[in-house]
Amino acid sequence: MRKRVLLVPDGMADEPQAALGGRTPLEAAETPAMDGLARGGIVGLAMTVPPGMPPGSDVANLAVLGYDPAAVYSGRSPLEAASIGVELGPADVAYRCNLVTIVAGVMKDHTAGNIATEKARSCIDALQAALGDSSFEFHSGVSYRHLLVWRGGAVVPCTPPHDILDRPVEDYLPGAAAGAGAGVAAGSPAARLGELQRRADEVLTGVCPGVHAWFWGEGTAPSMPRFKDLYGVSGAVVGAVDLVRGLGRLAGLDVIDVPGATGDLCTDYGAKARAVVAALDGHDLVWVHVEAPDEAGHMGDLHEKVRAIERVDAEVLQPILMSAGHPAVMVVPDHLTPLRTRTHAAGPVPFVISEPSPGAGGGGAMAFGESQASHTGLFVPDGPSLMRLFLEATG
Repeated sequence: MRKRVLLVPDGMADEPQAALGGRTPLEAAETPAMDGLARGGIVGLAMTVPPGMPPGSDVANLAVLGYDPAAVYSGRSPLEAASIGVELGPADVAYRCNLVTIVAGVMKDHTAGNIATEKARSCIDALQAALGDSSFEFHSGVSYRHLLVWRGGAVVPCTPPHDILDRPVEDYLPGAAAGAGAGVAAGSPAARLGELQRRADEVLTGVCPGVHAWFWGEGTAPSMPRFKDLYGVSGAVVGAVDLVRGLGRLAGLDVIDVPGATGDLCTDYGAKARAVVAALDGHDLVWVHVEAPDEAGHMGDLHEKVRAIERVDAEVLQPILMSAGHPAVMVVPDHLTPLRTRTHAAGPVPFVISEPSPGAGGGGAMAFGESQASHTGLFVPDGPSLMRLFLEATG
């Protein structure tokens, strides 16, 4: 069986930029490896976020892995709970606990300055010591990404912090996503969660000055089939963020640990490529996720987004293509993260599949980018269709 690699540069897709002469960051970046795939492969646009669903990395990565999010999605944080080995019972609810920076009531940074994991762990340990009980548990993750579990709790609609950068947070506290805002009923689940977030900030003021807690990504334990049962191929995942690792674990993929993979702009791109090549020895397909383009998008930093894309091309894709066995590759961002809005957006994303079987369609592209993908006329309506196309075209 031909070996395959699914490369997902998170949030790589974007809008045309005046500063780039009307090109997108992907189109402006120097990407000889991706462009080479495009000239000889299948290029098109794919929808990775079903209509009516939020354009988060959770929903979109489920889709690019070949799942129907509308059928299996139950929230973002349960995926992260699976990554760090936290089991959820049928009545339990998981929340993402971001460490963030709030200044004068305004959300200034959803990463608390890309807080170091060691420092972040001390913050989460303090929260668990002060507030943890039979109902609430705080669990450490990586950098700013952590987990709150509410045993026997409730699903309270919450707002992702990266959606409200430079906005006052008052109208986005727990419960506000459902329209309750600051007027949530006393004793309600939203009021209880909001009080916990307030108390968490008090604890952090004493141990991690300038750092705040923010709850979001609510969800219950999902039920999803194994990837091998769906597609008949064995798989592994190489990624740093807990969401991706948790999704891989729930899909029955082997989760590969990569020293130096951080989930931010300073990740070790080369280490990820080496891990992919090594994992191909024992697996039919390896999914490699790179968070950096998405982080640059949330920062609104054009230079860093272009640079992250170029590093994915040179330090991840090129070594994979040059490896023994020459695996087939599909490159596809999970969603758009426009620099203009600094948050995720729904819409078609470009994809490229290398060395397709004759007659697969989607040819004629001269480079890999949003415009070229649109010009081929190939449109794939959902994630499962895209995964089937990848497997069938490279079979």
